[in-house]
Amino acid sequence: MSDSLLEALQHWFGFGAFRPGQEQVIRRVLAGGDALLVMPTGSGKSLCFQLPALMMEGCTLVVSPLIALMKDQVDALIARRIPATFLNSSLSTEETSRRLAGMRLGRYKLVYVAPERFRNPRFLETFREMPLAMLAVDEAHCISTWGHDFRPDYLHLGEVVSTLPPTVRLIAVTATATDAVRRDIAAHLRLGQGGRPEPAIVVTGFERPNLSLNVTRVRTHGEKLERCLQIIEFFRTGILYCATRKMVERVRGLLAENGIKALAYSGGMADEERSRVQEAFMRGEAPVVVATNAFGMGVDRQDIRFVIHWDVPGSLEAYYQEVGRAGRDGHYAWCELLFNYADVRTQEFFIASTNPPPSHVYELYAAIRNACAQGEGGEASHDPEGWAELAGLSSAVSVRNLFALFERHGLLFRRRQVGTPYSIISVPQEPDRAALERICAGLQRKEEADRDRLQEMLGYVNARVCRHRFLLAYFGEASAPLQKRCAKCDHCHPLAAFPPRVPPSAATCLRLRKELSCIARMHGQGDYLLAAAILRGTAPAPWTDLSTFGLLAEQSLDALLRDLEALEMDGYLAGMTLTPAGYDLVFAKTDPAPIATFRARPKKADAPSRFPDPAGAPPSPRQRTRPAEGGLATALRQWTREEADRRGLPAYMVLNNKTIAELARKRPTTPAELELIPGLGDRKLAKYGDALLDLIEAFEE
Repeated sequence: MSDSLLEALQHWFGFGAFRPGQEQVIRRVLAGGDALLVMPTGSGKSLCFQLPALMMEGCTLVVSPLIALMKDQVDALIARRIPATFLNSSLSTEETSRRLAGMRLGRYKLVYVAPERFRNPRFLETFREMPLAMLAVDEAHCISTWGHDFRPDYLHLGEVVSTLPPTVRLIAVTATATDAVRRDIAAHLRLGQGGRPEPAIVVTGFERPNLSLNVTRVRTHGEKLERCLQIIEFFRTGILYCATRKMVERVRGLLAENGIKALAYSGGMADEERSRVQEAFMRGEAPVVVATNAFGMGVDRQDIRFVIHWDVPGSLEAYYQEVGRAGRDGHYAWCELLFNYADVRTQEFFIASTNPPPSHVYELYAAIRNACAQGEGGEASHDPEGWAELAGLSSAVSVRNLFALFERHGLLFRRRQVGTPYSIISVPQEPDRAALERICAGLQRKEEADRDRLQEMLGYVNARVCRHRFLLAYFGEASAPLQKRCAKCDHCHPLAAFPPRVPPSAATCLRLRKELSCIARMHGQGDYLLAAAILRGTAPAPWTDLSTFGLLAEQSLDALLRDLEALEMDGYLAGMTLTPAGYDLVFAKTDPAPIATFRARPKKADAPSRFPDPAGAPPSPRQRTRPAEGGLATALRQWTREEADRRGLPAYMVLNNKTIAELARKRPTTPAELELIPGLGDRKLAKYGDALLDLIEAFEE
């Protein structure tokens, strides 16, 4: 089977080999078994059901939570000439009917649907008639009440599975799931029950060694913005996550004020607008997207170099899934959480809103029954805000979840209303009080689990151990002691500021070539700590036999780690593997490009003042702000804060953000050029002109 699998892989997807875990799962499915797969973001989960779907008779139905996600996957399949389609609320009635007819006739190999589609009678009729070979549940953690992204509509899938014959394969895939969540997924989907074979549970590993994991404590939003500007200036392309829609718009506005074009994305946007923003980001129309956690599923952009969390996430599962969207090409990526304890209150509000107390459950259900009793034909329809108002609830956040739970327990019935996204509601003649009690008990258990997850997240923030090891231990993959050092987190290898990129000298090039040669001779084994030990001559046997052993004995461990990090930052290394650019540098095939350097340049004597200042000129920026501490805009902002502190002024009265952005962009080198910068009048030129030109000159050199 291996030959035919590889041929199919090459034919349909153009790959010459499987990634870890893929072949095992695909073999299991093709042999007639079920599977539960946990595989990190970007590791090829989708292929584990797409390839077997093409090798089996019949159609594979894929349950996917987001419209943008299913559209992207279907577009990619169609581009490969694979017959695929999707059903969601963006389609007209006529187009939906056409696709349902195609499903019955077996015209598609893969069909993507949202979980709520199983509430639609027309779809259920087609589902029973279509030639179904496999049911694939994507983002399967959404079914777990212990998971970080529980969606009640996923709970219907257990009932769907119970109607399937054992000959229909079942595969569930997710990127992040603890052992408890995996057990919950298996139980809800009835894996190994009702005559179904025991599932293969495949966990391929959670480690992402190319991600640099960092937590920075901040006191104000101004400090958050400052750090974001530094990261964006250095890494250029990435995602900035915020907890709320309001904060998304606020942060995007702050970035725009500083000359950074960013897209905004949140769950409150219309489906078409969300799709437009995601597609624009994928095409590279803007380097940065500011988003809530609604953004990211199915985003397959390979060159995302950073992920910033403006607010603390609600769980480690959510955090690790979101940072996993960086560095999908295997190259270096920066992940930073900007932590202020006040932000925890936002997550506590979310927990309270999504897990309402029993009084809210009973009040909402009573309002539903009253509305139906007064409605025509015993039916009623409102948007979530309308139902919340009827029930006297202050927030509509919990209404959608409660409606799904009411429906699952037979407390209400929904049918789609043409021309509106809101369903028509009816209720049974008598309420099931026992069902209401079960719902209340379940919500109480879920609230406790949500609060436990938030505490785990705060434990990560406050941890004084390697962040990679902490996460691996949390997900049940403690392959090394928590105290072991890595070279990619702020605990083991802190990096306070980003270095400028400068052309390397001949001596620096020679040193970098020796370091790359050492990595090449290690053949992918070990890590940067071991490579540095080999170069310093302190590594144990058998590494003492390498020709690079002791080659840089005069260098400190920290200096070597910084070099290796810079080489990875700038694309010469991908973990413990040289990239084509790395080999070119080793063999001196091309002139080396400017590279990040962590070493401060020597100071120069101050030049005579070019701007007379009767009040006395400020100290030279070389005495207070080292160019090696960051890019020009970063150094300008740092200098502005220091100068404001010295004069007892707010920072914006020294230089505002727009002036800083223009200085960094135009880089004036003469008084005449400096006078053309908006925001610099005669008084500011007299006070600050000499210092600004000195600072810019240092970076130009």
